[in-house]
Amino acid sequence: MPGMVSYPSMTRRMLEVSHLSKKYGETRAVDDVSFFVNESEIVGLLGPNGAGKTSTINMVLGVLTPSAGVISINNTDLAKNRAGALEQTNFAAVYAQLPGNLTVYENLNVFGNIYGVPALNTRIEELTEYFDLKKFLHTKAGVLSSGEQTRLGLAKAMLNKPKLLLLDEPTASLDPSTAKTIREGILSYARSGQGGVLWTSHNMYEVADVCDRVLFVSHGKVILEGNPRTLPQEHNTVTLEELFISIAREPLSVETADA
Repeated sequence: MPGMVSYPSMTRRMLEVSHLSKKYGETRAVDDVSFFVNESEIVGLLGPNGAGKTSTINMVLGVLTPSAGVISINNTDLAKNRAGALEQTNFAAVYAQLPGNLTVYENLNVFGNIYGVPALNTRIEELTEYFDLKKFLHTKAGVLSSGEQTRLGLAKAMLNKPKLLLLDEPTASLDPSTAKTIREGILSYARSGQGGVLWTSHNMYEVADVCDRVLFVSHGKVILEGNPRTLPQEHNTVTLEELFISIAREPLSVETADA
């Protein structure tokens, strides 16, 4: 496949998805999808609404049961050892808001205990400092602004120092300065070797800035993979956004070109 990135066999895989499918009646939302996320790597999962991204993420999170296929998180089979796999994972999305009747501290304390985070108060202090939430520590999450709630969701997602961090539009609702700080923090986290990141976004400029590889999904299939900084030129487009639009409009033409 043009643009495919090769990795040595000894590279540690934080996520490996093999021949994953999900059917709803006769509809295949995810159709024989295989991909991986390496340690220290940020991989973008891209595609238009309805492409199968959310179903894929929900299967990795254990929310949905696959119709077929295998999901392995840091060499732990999700189907065979659900608890062992999920304790190494965390997730943040703008649509997955934390309980609004709990304060910032209470939310982080509850989830920290669920994940068994050691020295939890110290970890909460570190994260609220980094995400500029200390002044809201005893404020109910429901009265925070959308940007503040986004930062709280990211703090929750980092509590257990996950081996696999799943991020769905992680900088939505953030001003450009804060979004830049968040991107730098996630990049630093991945490059430190603590884990890998699967990142979904419709912001192609952000994706090109932070992702090492991207996977384009359409009609439940991965139809394109490669380096987000070189893929557009390989497919006769100028920017990643132009390539995204062409795939959303005519996915079959891209598949045919790669055949």
